[in-house]
Amino acid sequence: MESDKEILVEYHQKYAAAKKRTCILVTAIVTAIVLIVAAVCTLGVYFGVYYSPENDKAPIKPTSLMGQSCSDPCIFNLVEKTIEIASYYWTLNGQDLPFHDNSSWEGESILETLISSGRDKKIKIKIVQNKPKGRNNNTESLAKYAGAEVRTLDFDKLLGAGIIHTKMWLIDRKHFYVGSANLDWRSYTQVKELGAVIYNCPCMAKDMGKLFDVYWYLGAPGATVPSSWPSSYNTDINSNTSMQIQYNGTAATTYLSSSPPPFCPNGRTVDIDAIVDVIHKADKFVYIAVMDYFPTTQFSRPRKYWPVIDDALRRAAFDRRISVKLLISYWNNTWEEMPLYLKSLNILKYSDYGVHTNIEVRMFVVPAFTESQKKIPFARVNHNKYMVTDKTAYIGTSNWSGDYFIDTGGIGLIVNQNVTAEPGNVRKQLEDIFYRDWDSQYSTNIDHFNFTTKRHTEL
Repeated sequence: MESDKEILVEYHQKYAAAKKRTCILVTAIVTAIVLIVAAVCTLGVYFGVYYSPENDKAPIKPTSLMGQSCSDPCIFNLVEKTIEIASYYWTLNGQDLPFHDNSSWEGESILETLISSGRDKKIKIKIVQNKPKGRNNNTESLAKYAGAEVRTLDFDKLLGAGIIHTKMWLIDRKHFYVGSANLDWRSYTQVKELGAVIYNCPCMAKDMGKLFDVYWYLGAPGATVPSSWPSSYNTDINSNTSMQIQYNGTAATTYLSSSPPPFCPNGRTVDIDAIVDVIHKADKFVYIAVMDYFPTTQFSRPRKYWPVIDDALRRAAFDRRISVKLLISYWNNTWEEMPLYLKSLNILKYSDYGVHTNIEVRMFVVPAFTESQKKIPFARVNHNKYMVTDKTAYIGTSNWSGDYFIDTGGIGLIVNQNVTAEPGNVRKQLEDIFYRDWDSQYSTNIDHFNFTTKRHTEL
């Protein structure tokens, strides 16, 4: 199996003539799945798909999927000047456990790469993190040994509640990652992740940079959320004026969304608006894979009913006869009430009163195959946060409940493409990934799933 470095060498050799004008989008499950595609201005390029976690034995459909995790994420191999990272938390070296687990080596490798980038290559590193509950040894080490500048977002002071749940890597303002993977060693071997990496595309990376700049501004000492953001933070790339791009020679339009609304300068599409827009524009189907799904808030007190996504899905199924499938995670920390909301969706398909809705909910379990895997907390879970329709691929960083869109930092990547069987089509590849999991032995219809009482701890 080719390594990430070998893949990059092949790309540069095969497409050297187009290098200066080619943007490459890699939709990745960093430890999970990566789709590499060409963007703005030109030609199709090599693409590959990766998945995890360890011992994932789901059958692969006859597409370009390859079973391999990113041991040395290729995005860091391209850095020349800057690395900018926005993250929820950092546990890359496995020291958060009272015992050592060998699967932490991939996270440790990433931490070592970051330290050597700053220390040896003199790369400028900027990090925005959520306010840690205790010490954050990883970012302290990066500040001490790699010269990283670290800023912390205190959402209690900025908004009264919330966290930064974003997972963003931005390299030289040319390449970036967005997706479900935290800066946690488990994300590379023990948790099923999905995200997007975009290579050599300064047009979109510049827009991603504006999202990072918002976080950086708010992480400054004494910062407050401005009533009106300075014009330098504004964007022209949104749901109304998406950027026209070609992925592997296949036409598409794309933009980035953000939450919460106060973090969205002029022109930025709010994340929840992007999600609802994708649902509303579907003609045939809406397929969703997320860890948590609640038509309520979860962490605010008092909790509130928040049916924004739920209403959009019911209307799509009821009014337009759209096929809706939800693949929701079940693990040791699932809230016991979540199945009640999901069953209220699933039951609509059984109506005998002339209402022919096509909604199906399945629960997805990532089992522990070894005793060592069973011992690892906050692991063996499908941590995905994506949606695919017959027109659009959406890849985000937020769980689907009200808090994540009201007062939590998160972002989304939206790719609009028509239905096509061309191998470079990002939307079609995401659809194949969805069906890979939907049809696997890890997926069970909610009506036949054996629930047990669990408690939830946020991931």
